[in-house]
Parts: sequence; structure tokens; C-alpha cells
Amino acid sequence: MQFVIVTGMSGAGKSITLKMLEDIGFFCVDNLPPVLINKFAQICFSPESGINKVALGIDIRGGHLFTELLTETQKLEKEGYELEVLFLDANDQTLVKRFKETRRKHPLVKEGRIQDGIDKEREMLSEAKQRANYIIDTSNLLTRELKVEIGKIFLEGHDYKNLIITILSFGFKYGMPVDADLVFDVRFIPNPYYIPELREKTGNDEDIKNYVMKWDVANKFIDKLDDMVNFLIPNYINEGKNQLVIAIGCTGGKHRSVTLANELYKRLAHHNYSVNCYHRDIEKDAKHK
Repeated sequence: MQFVIVTGMSGAGKSITLKMLEDIGFFCVDNLPPVLINKFAQICFSPESGINKVALGIDIRGGHLFTELLTETQKLEKEGYELEVLFLDANDQTLVKRFKETRRKHPLVKEGRIQDGIDKEREMLSEAKQRANYIIDTSNLLTRELKVEIGKIFLEGHDYKNLIITILSFGFKYGMPVDADLVFDVRFIPNPYYIPELREKTGNDEDIKNYVMKWDVANKFIDKLDDMVNFLIPNYINEGKNQLVIAIGCTGGKHRSVTLANELYKRLAHHNYSVNCYHRDIEKDAKHK
């Protein structure tokens, strides 16, 4: 029996995660009061139930009842039941944006600022997050990417590291990414922009990749960056970090940064981490002409 409790921040994607789990064979129940978890588990674990995979969505909508979550899960574990907790998270900026886009009120703040509700919820969920077996930060995840992460955990049985790495190329002339944890400036590498036949191409094209990577300084940089990131990752995991955004910038975000972001992605993708690569400004030069 696989018994999963899905919880986390309001707006982080719990509802869509439950739908994804349902699609892969889980019997899903949303917003079950925590005080009923024990009885529900007894029914599901009984041989007559015919259920072998269960996911419960439990969130702050239950108000004061949510405080019973840890108590009830501890009871289940003492009684010999095995359960897992999946915690969905996102940064404050993303959560505020999602609430505004859907015109929803935060469940903890009927009147007032969304940010106040997010702050209260983070405090209330701090213990649940510490208890979680899996933490997925959805701040930079598309729906299809979240589906991949769910599949890795509950279909493929990966040794999930609770860290999603986003490699982001960008152009300094369009501003630095506000959510970056690590920022690297690669404007010291010769710029293909000044070669007419290369100017309109991007770092996704073979000609640009070959031009950028023919320089020793580019190869030394990516080797050193790869070595440093691989040193940092396990230390970040030990500190409980679950989202790492590595930003690589050049002037316009079209040539050098794209090439080196792709190179770093190739080096990290074979590790047992979740790695995504985005090119924020790759098309902006064409739009601004």
C-alpha cells in the first residue's frame, strides 16, 4: 500500500498534483480533515478495500483542524502504517502572482494583503515541511515539468533529492533575474554578435556553439562552474534547499549565455537531480529591432 499525503502552500499546485496522481492510479481524496486520516487509513489498508495507492490532499482550508495533521500522522506511524508526505512549495512572488491571476483570496486572509496570508501559512506549515519526504518547488515549473517530477517519485522510484535546479540564460541589458541564487557573467568570452553571418543565430544553433566553445576561456569556465556546482549541490540539499536557480548572463542573452547554459545543463542532466534549462531573453533582440 502506498499512502501519500499531499500538502503545502496554497497556490503551489496541490490540486493539479492530485489530478496527476489520479492519472497514474492513485485513489485521491481532497481536503479530508486530518482528524479523519486514521479511520480512513484503516479502511484503505484493510484487505477488503481493493486499494493499493492512496493520495490525500490536506491543506490550510481546514483552518484549526490542520494543526492535527502531524499528530494524526504520528499516530499512524506508531500503529505501523507507512505513509509519505509530499509538500508543494513556491516562492512568495510566484504565489502572489498566481493569486492575483486567478482573483482568489488567500484562505487565511479574507480581507487584507495576500502576502500576510502567505506569511501566516508558511509559519503554520513549517513543521509539515520538515516532516515531508518529498518537497517540490513549483516556482519555475511548467505543468508538464511538474508531471515529470511526480512520475520520477511515484512511478520510476527515483532516489529523489528534493532539489530542482533551474539553469537560466539571460541578457544583462534586459535586467538580472530576480529569483537567481547564483549569477555568472560570461561577457568576457568573445561575442559572435560582431560576426555578421552569426549575428542572427542563437546559442541553440551549432555554429554559435562551435564559435563560443572554440575559446579556451569558455571551456575553462564551464569546467570550473561544473566543478563548483557539483560541490554546492549536496551542501544545499543538506541545508534543506529545494530550489536552485543558476543564471548565466551575456549582453543580450542570445549567444554566449545560451551556449553555456546548454553546456551546463548537459553536464548536470545525467545526475540524479531534477534539472531544467530556460533561455529568458533568446528572442528579445529580434523583438526590439
